[in-house]
Amino acid sequence: MKFDPQKHHRHSIRLKGYDYSQPGAYFVTICTHNRAHLFGEIVNGVMRLNEYGKIVQYTWHDLVNHVDGIELGEFVVMPNHIHGIINIVGAGSVGVGSEPTPTTAPTVNTQPNRIKPLPEIVRQLKTFSARRINEQRGMRGIPVWQRNYYEHIIRDEKSYQRIAEYIFNNPSNWQQDNYFDVTP
Repeated sequence: MKFDPQKHHRHSIRLKGYDYSQPGAYFVTICTHNRAHLFGEIVNGVMRLNEYGKIVQYTWHDLVNHVDGIELGEFVVMPNHIHGIINIVGAGSVGVGSEPTPTTAPTVNTQPNRIKPLPEIVRQLKTFSARRINEQRGMRGIPVWQRNYYEHIIRDEKSYQRIAEYIFNNPSNWQQDNYFDVTP
């Protein structure tokens, strides 16, 4: 399909020229499709995850098992969005496959580890969680997430601490949250 500026209004929110695979801390917010309340509810300032919220939480924590060179910081699942900090720390060791037996040779990952950029990490989180949620719902291909996401490059320790506190306090501040007023 040819680009038509009258129809295609999406603009990248990424910092032009910035390498999103370089080591650093990144704050991400990802909203559900149409900001639907899919992941549970806030009760007395505490997030109560439902089965879909638990899938998202599991998928977030499982990222470190599938993406080389990352560490996960603070994270929260809210009724219709998530907040988290992804730390890209650099390449790890080359993965080794199965132990050799007398009839097989060792399998070694000969591909050099390439750090995935932030958009690829977010894509992976959204894809894996949406697939699992839709399996639970008995639906295929139904959007779970909005097409894009918000990201912020964390540039210093003070900013990291402020954002980490914001994430931690997000459930207790739900009534004042920008996403609260969306109808479940």
